[in-house]
Amino acid sequence: MNRETATPEVYDSLDGQVALVTGATRGIGAAIAADLADRGATVYAGARDADDAADDLRAVRLDVTDDDEVAAAVDRVADEAGRLDVLVNNAGIFRRCGSLEGMSMEAFDRTLAVNLRGPTLVTKHALPLLLERAGGRVVNVSSGLGQFTGGQMDGNYPAYRVSKVGLGGLTAYLHAEYGAEGLVANAASPGWVRTDMGGPNADRSPEEGADTPAWLARFRPGAPGGRFWKDREPIEW
Repeated sequence: MNRETATPEVYDSLDGQVALVTGATRGIGAAIAADLADRGATVYAGARDADDAADDLRAVRLDVTDDDEVAAAVDRVADEAGRLDVLVNNAGIFRRCGSLEGMSMEAFDRTLAVNLRGPTLVTKHALPLLLERAGGRVVNVSSGLGQFTGGQMDGNYPAYRVSKVGLGGLTAYLHAEYGAEGLVANAASPGWVRTDMGGPNADRSPEEGADTPAWLARFRPGAPGGRFWKDREPIEW
């Protein structure tokens, strides 16, 4: 595949496939879950308050920092659906803070717990199901604020930035470690989105922010992995 010009092959329909989306009851996560469900997937909507999930989704209580809840959520998917084709690690927090010297370590620890340890933990539990058939997908929702090569790392928010850099490392690891077994792992920057996190002045709707992550979730077996995408194009880490 030519990195710049080739278009990856994707599923038009997800009938018969199963997805688990974390942070799926609002914002980008809700839009991703809705997109996958509209394409026929059975979507498990993970959230700390699962009662807020849309009616056409299977709500599942899932705090990504809670080992027992993560294990129980994946076990439920296995028991009810018997398979998992897509994991979207969307849940995240954004603690607004200045530069490093003024940052509280409580904010740092909490941010990494949700934004990096959480996706790692959920993926760890989901891997046995994802690897049962070629073409299981992991989509990590990242941010341009964690783009340490192609972007600019100055401008405050050290905890958030470092957590998203780490998420890129997790994506690269998953591709290198499990790509030969058929796993397709990628990360996406949704852009600046009008959510509780992004604020009302952001230039994209949740649906626009969800477009690339939901597209990555439709990659067919053999599609590219280990990359960072924005607007359906690969970008530098």
